[in-house]
Formats: sequence, C-alpha cells, structure tokens
Amino acid sequence: MSEDPVSEDSVSEQGLWEQGADKMREVYHQRVPVMPEGMIPFSDVMLRTLFAQVWTRPELEMRDRRLLLMGVIAAMGERDTFSIQARAALDNGELTPAQLRETLIMLAPYAGYPRVAGLLMPVEEVIAAWEKEQA
Repeated sequence: MSEDPVSEDSVSEQGLWEQGADKMREVYHQRVPVMPEGMIPFSDVMLRTLFAQVWTRPELEMRDRRLLLMGVIAAMGERDTFSIQARAALDNGELTPAQLRETLIMLAPYAGYPRVAGLLMPVEEVIAAWEKEQA
C-alpha cells in the first residue's frame, strides 16, 4: 500500500514551515514574532519559501544576505524595514555600529541621497538602543 501523497505533502509543508520559522527567529534574533501556522496564509508561504528555501541556501552567509537586503530596502526608502534589518545585523554580530553607518555612506550614491538621508535618524536610534542594551 502506498502512502497518500497528500499526507506526504502536508508533512513536507510542515517541515518547511518549521525550518522557516527557525530561520526567521535566527535572522531576526528572536525580535520578530513568528505567527502561528495557519493564522496568516501570507506568513505561512513566506516561512516555507523565503526563510526555509532562500535564507538557508549555503552559497551566501547571513551577513551577505543581510547587506543585499539592506541595499534593496534602502533603495525603496523603507525606513521601518531598514531599522529592523539594522537591529538584527547588530544583534547577530553581522555589523558593528561603525559598519552600519558606513553602509549608509556606500548606499547613498547608489540608492539616492534623499532615500538614504531618511535612514540616518532611524539607524542612529537603533544604534543608541543597541548600545544601551550592551552597557
């Protein structure tokens, strides 16, 4: 008797969800909550694909992925999302405060000075909060 393919799919989907949830917790240093499976379909798909199948690939280190992501986010001018990435980079030891500031300098000519200028204060706030917690 062969196994039911639906149950195989649900087991592999569950495994991907759990792997994605674990990776998301690692990427964001436990600061971004993982929604319970089945609560928000968008979140389930994101965990199974982005976090379980993209962030886990071995070809790039997490720091490399973070820097690429920060570049895209800066180019889009997404202040809140950039702050989340900046904090995660500090929490995970991927960037120092000086390197985070240098990232903005590097991004400005490529992403645009007005977009990156809008990230200066949020990044300084993230650094200040991080340094306060480190003290």
